[in-house]
Amino acid sequence: MSFLISCETQDEIDSLWDKLSEGGEPLRCGWVTDKFGLTWQVVPQALGNLLGDPDPIKAGNVMKEMPKMIKLDLPALQRAYDQA
Repeated sequence: MSFLISCETQDEIDSLWDKLSEGGEPLRCGWVTDKFGLTWQVVPQALGNLLGDPDPIKAGNVMKEMPKMIKLDLPALQRAYDQA
């Protein structure tokens, strides 16, 4: 079982990530296991729109950038999207 947390801002992502990863284990693509062994994915709300864009180049740029990240970086994902 895992939980999804949708965040509005990078500050919110950073704060939750720091709290959940304390004593836990950061994983790729926004996933983190907390000190109790529960798995969470901390994602920006905008991610669905970025990945779901009908322009395959824009969505593809975001998809290529995301696997490079441990904690998701909304400004970096937005830059990848805007490059198309």
